[in-house]
Amino acid sequence: MLPSNANLSLIDNQIDQSIATEILTIEKSQRMADFFSFLGDANRLRILSFLATKEFCVSELAALLEMSESAVSHQLRNLRAMRLVSYRKQGRNVFYRLHDNHIFHLYQAVAEHLDEKDD
Repeated sequence: MLPSNANLSLIDNQIDQSIATEILTIEKSQRMADFFSFLGDANRLRILSFLATKEFCVSELAALLEMSESAVSHQLRNLRAMRLVSYRKQGRNVFYRLHDNHIFHLYQAVAEHLDEKDD
């Protein structure tokens, strides 16, 4: 026996509601676009790649990246503003690390995706 039109309508409504909770709002999609656009900077990505291994202070990152400490500090300020990195102070040194595991997993997933070979 086939389901009635009322049952089909109820099923369609439930599907529409579950999809609606997964579809991005305009505001969230814009925030995500801004986030990914922000990551479109090679120096920021290189900083994240170092911080994915361990925490570093500005002078260490500057030496590794062959950039001025001022330029690295500027990038770290931007990364902090986007909640991609956090820091801790130890004496006169400030050590930076990835903000949380979400950032590490995002970085790792993109890096793995780029390393995959097409079939």
